[in-house]
Amino acid sequence: MKILNIGSLNYDYVYSVNHILKPGETISSTKMETFCGGKGLNQSVALARAGEKVYHAGMIGSEGELLLDTCRENNIDVSYIEQVDGKCGHTIIQVDENGQNCILLYGGSNRSLTKEYVDSVLAYFEKGDWIMLQNEVNLLDYIIDKSYEKGLKIALNPSPFNDALNDCDLSKVSLFLLNEIEGEQITGKSNPNEILDCMLDQYKEAQVVMTLGSEGVMYRDKTTECSHGIYKVNVVDTTAAGDTFTGYFIYSMIHNLAIKEALELSSKASAIAVSRPGATASIPYRKEVLDTKIVLR
Repeated sequence: MKILNIGSLNYDYVYSVNHILKPGETISSTKMETFCGGKGLNQSVALARAGEKVYHAGMIGSEGELLLDTCRENNIDVSYIEQVDGKCGHTIIQVDENGQNCILLYGGSNRSLTKEYVDSVLAYFEKGDWIMLQNEVNLLDYIIDKSYEKGLKIALNPSPFNDALNDCDLSKVSLFLLNEIEGEQITGKSNPNEILDCMLDQYKEAQVVMTLGSEGVMYRDKTTECSHGIYKVNVVDTTAAGDTFTGYFIYSMIHNLAIKEALELSSKASAIAVSRPGATASIPYRKEVLDTKIVLR
């Protein structure tokens, strides 16, 4: 079994601020840092640091060498990453005193995928393999359709939520990993239990994992319900929290961990990540997750 991630590779420009800016407001930042990130790269790093081999595919711009270096340092296979003219994708992130953030995303090279490129990558994968997807690259609908035709198991983090998802046949997704905002955007429901009910009504064969911020996480499939709380840590930066959870949860599914154990491992890894600055830099290795002693809030 192989795991492919066709996903974004970004530079994150992170500004530390006293509070998130309001419309028309100008303030000074106390610090500016640059990190490698992107939901795609973050999730590949999380899966790799959990202990699984992952193949990453996507496009970088002319200044993307550091992104390749980050992949290689984390033992991520970069055979399918290609370079195009123009700028890499990047984000401008504000992080406030409480570790909360807001993110402005520029797609850049991540929006340069072609159908020919997607076909050439998928040719190396087969039925039973996993593919991890997010919505920071173009052609998401095409990637889902072609992956499903080949019999790949599709794990989708539908973020950021936009009209491109309306073109996707989500009934082909095996595993949804989303937060409650994305759940509401997909279903029109705001109550977490109603969101999960609606998701399973629409996508009966899917597994659904929904993170709830300070309320923890809920899991649902057609036979199983499970939930888990959050761990008590000092929150520094929540940027890669969901991506860390996603990588560790997919690792857990590949290794057939019980759902309760998968939620525990993924939640613990995510808690460690939010206690540190940055995106990929904040993601812990599995040994650290297993060895760290923290308690539920």
